Amino acid sequence: MCPDSTTPDKLIQDIKRFLEREREMYGDFSIELPVDELDLEEVAKVDETTSNSEESSDHKPTETEEQETSAETKSLPERLEACPSLEELRELCAEADVLRTDLEGTNLVFGVGNPNADLMLIGEAPGAEEDKQGEPFVGKAGQLLNKILAAIDFDREDVYIANILKHRPPNNRNPKPEERERSLPFLLKQIDLVDPKLILCLGKVSAQTLLESDDSLKSMRGKFHNFMDRYELLATYHPAALLRHAKWKRPTWEDVQMLRKRYDELGGKP
Repeated sequence: MCPDSTTPDKLIQDIKRFLEREREMYGDFSIELPVDELDLEEVAKVDETTSNSEESSDHKPTETEEQETSAETKSLPERLEACPSLEELRELCAEADVLRTDLEGTNLVFGVGNPNADLMLIGEAPGAEEDKQGEPFVGKAGQLLNKILAAIDFDREDVYIANILKHRPPNNRNPKPEERERSLPFLLKQIDLVDPKLILCLGKVSAQTLLESDDSLKSMRGKFHNFMDRYELLATYHPAALLRHAKWKRPTWEDVQMLRKRYDELGGKP
């Protein structure tokens, strides 16, 4: 192989000098196969191609290439753990089949509101209207929730709202235990990224899932629970239940007043 700095012309000159020295030492002689300049050029081209190939093999991947390769090889739990933002978590949830229910063709209902909220509301599962719009609590129950929030001086945009499930179950049934189990890691990551001061569970399924309890909602409401040694959690009735049972409006009002008081004590913003 020719060194990188060797050109065909220089190589020819070196060969000529070598032949002249040989002729001086051993006398005149002839070479049957003439040195062909074109062949030397081809040799140089082959050498250049090989050199470029070697350089290419030494190419170090860029940071972006490494991240793409890493994302392709990581498992779903590893990708979930590494999610740095709500937007990337949303993208991961959109492709996670484990979040789907046995109702085909549903839309992802991820979450909505202030991503830095000090208060996070967590319901149970999307309904038909939520599935249609891709946003939690937008039907009649959502309208009532907005009124409840307004009664304790919150705008919907002040808080962050999500559900245990991110896809609608058929016939608005309660989430199955296995659906809750599959969805919980994604919700916990969502809570971690929002990092609220307080969590309000709306409904029995939500409270039982996060508190890992089979207790009745009546026994769980009316007090703050320690959640993950990091958050304070309060449970109350789901707005949809209030539409069916007016008797639960009074205890719900007591719960949210307690919530507002604690929020102010903790210096929640706004």
